[in-house]
Amino acid sequence: MNTFLIILNVVVMLALLGVLFWMQKKHISFTKRVFAGLGIGVVYGVILQLIYTSDSDIITKSVDWFNLAGSGYVRLLQMVVIPLIMVSIISAIMNLKGKQNLGKMSLSIIAILLITTAIAASVSIVTSLSFNLTSIEIEGGDRELAQGQKMEERLVDVKDQTIPQQVLEFIPSNPFADMTGERRTSTLAVVIFSAFIGVAVLGLDRKKPQQAETFRGMVNAVYAVVMRIVTLVLRLTPYGILALITKVTATTNPDEILKLIKFVIASYVALIVMFIIHLIIISLFGFNPITYVKKVLPTLIFAFTSRSSAAAIPLNVETQTKRLGVSDGIANLSASFGATIGQNGCAGIYPAMLAVMIAPTVGIDPMSWDFIITLILVVVISSFGVAGVGGGATFASLIVLSTMNLPVALAGLLISVEPLIDMGRTALNVNDSMTAGLVSSKILKENDQDTFNDQSRDLDSAIQV
Repeated sequence: MNTFLIILNVVVMLALLGVLFWMQKKHISFTKRVFAGLGIGVVYGVILQLIYTSDSDIITKSVDWFNLAGSGYVRLLQMVVIPLIMVSIISAIMNLKGKQNLGKMSLSIIAILLITTAIAASVSIVTSLSFNLTSIEIEGGDRELAQGQKMEERLVDVKDQTIPQQVLEFIPSNPFADMTGERRTSTLAVVIFSAFIGVAVLGLDRKKPQQAETFRGMVNAVYAVVMRIVTLVLRLTPYGILALITKVTATTNPDEILKLIKFVIASYVALIVMFIIHLIIISLFGFNPITYVKKVLPTLIFAFTSRSSAAAIPLNVETQTKRLGVSDGIANLSASFGATIGQNGCAGIYPAMLAVMIAPTVGIDPMSWDFIITLILVVVISSFGVAGVGGGATFASLIVLSTMNLPVALAGLLISVEPLIDMGRTALNVNDSMTAGLVSSKILKENDQDTFNDQSRDLDSAIQV
């Protein structure tokens, strides 16, 4: 009987995917199909949970099949992330012209990422204090205690590292190993390696222009092929979102959320406030925030459902260049940097909120200025090199809590709502990288305002769906 029900659930999922395919054939816009996938997935996930309950064996096995579309899509995006970062950054740097300056571009993007991270930490502190959050109120079961123990074990890897030692981790000693994502700082290491190649080509222009031109032609050809792969993968976005959101809604336990509802609400209040601050920053630089939201929404929905800033890089770059009018170089740098530096959600809001909650357990007043200022500085510094994949927020919180001499095990009490909050955190991370790219393009006068204002530019035209 169980096998029949699992098959039935999978058949229904295939039928829903078929609806999205029909919408594509009818040339319904990409944005509408993304929203359709999101809405249908939520409804189907809720129905499955009401029928079977979130922890039933039928749900588990059905979701395992759904993952072929959901996790499969995320894996395809992850597959193209490193090649995209490499060829995009090499291409962007070696094609720099006139007054374009790599140092100014990088400095502007990183500065915005770090400034907004400091603001995010401040927002998180205020929100935590306003909601009077404290880990003393949270009860932990076996699962939570096991997670806390696991976090303490992971702490061994980082607690003895000095700041200079952590900075050294950014520098690639084996770029080919970093291309496999071996370390938490692998993405940033690949960015640095690619930047060196691009700068080397610029230097080669003066000494051996023929070889430089030959290499430039090779990279441009590879870039065209990689972007074509990105296009093919991005066409699957509505299908991936449908499967991913179905999994989330079908497997989330409402009872566990209700037990921690205060923390969940406080987290999303902080995330929403920070998103509004992003829009204010954008408007201060002369961009219409409503137009911006309309153009980036499909990318944010993907980030929300996939919970991976790194996997969102291809869609992030396409959105910036094709819809926001950001130059290729700035878009690629901001998307790459934003996936590993200054993540407002995972490295800003989350660690700061945990620190404020845990501080009273060791007799520290979270309202003291010494604690608040130190916490903000620690959050900003530790935001370098946070992996843009699931678990990045946990690692960031480990570094922050250990640096502040706070017990890390208590953070394990929040494991039951971690996926739900991580969705919002990831969307904020990606939005921050796009904000950094857009604002930097304005500062450096490399923004196409006509492209930004063009309301007809749907992602359909960008990915040729």
